[in-house]
Amino acid sequence: MKAPAINQDACKGCGLCIAECPQEALGWSGARNRAGYTLPHVAGPDRCTACRMCELICPDFAIYLEGDPE
Repeated sequence: MKAPAINQDACKGCGLCIAECPQEALGWSGARNRAGYTLPHVAGPDRCTACRMCELICPDFAIYLEGDPE
């Protein structure tokens, strides 16, 4: 199954990926990157359906799906 991965250095913590995930698989991690932005994380990997909405909405191309499709 594919799972979202986040390029922590590219992420600016806008939260669009969290807001647009139809399965609510993403959430705030509380961790910060080197620039001080709060980072999202995969809060429910079992809920991810690999719809790629997070990839499509990210203005910084900081989130992508990795892994082999089922």
